[in-house]
Amino acid sequence: MASRKRIYDAEFREGAVRIVTETGKPIPEVAEDLGIHPGTLHSWVSRARRNGSPSSDRPVAEPSPGGRLRESERAELERLRAEAREKDKRIRELKMERDVCKRFVALWVK
Repeated sequence: MASRKRIYDAEFREGAVRIVTETGKPIPEVAEDLGIHPGTLHSWVSRARRNGSPSSDRPVAEPSPGGRLRESERAELERLRAEAREKDKRIRELKMERDVCKRFVALWVK
């Protein structure tokens, strides 16, 4: 009899690992509660402890030697931060406009 291989998304895997690490419950108990094989959960937990993420087979990137950024990296970082600030500002503006439109429609419908 062939069994179908289930694929779990990264959010589910991370949540399952978090349950094990934060509650301290045994892996077989958590696996039974979630309806997954204990061996699967065990591999996720060990991978998360080793690599920092249950979804990645690569270890977390090590910081550069001395923790210092080169000038080009620093300039790019500043540019990206400024861009992120501009995008956050635009998002706030759009949310306000959306809220005004929602209120207008609510008043118009009445």
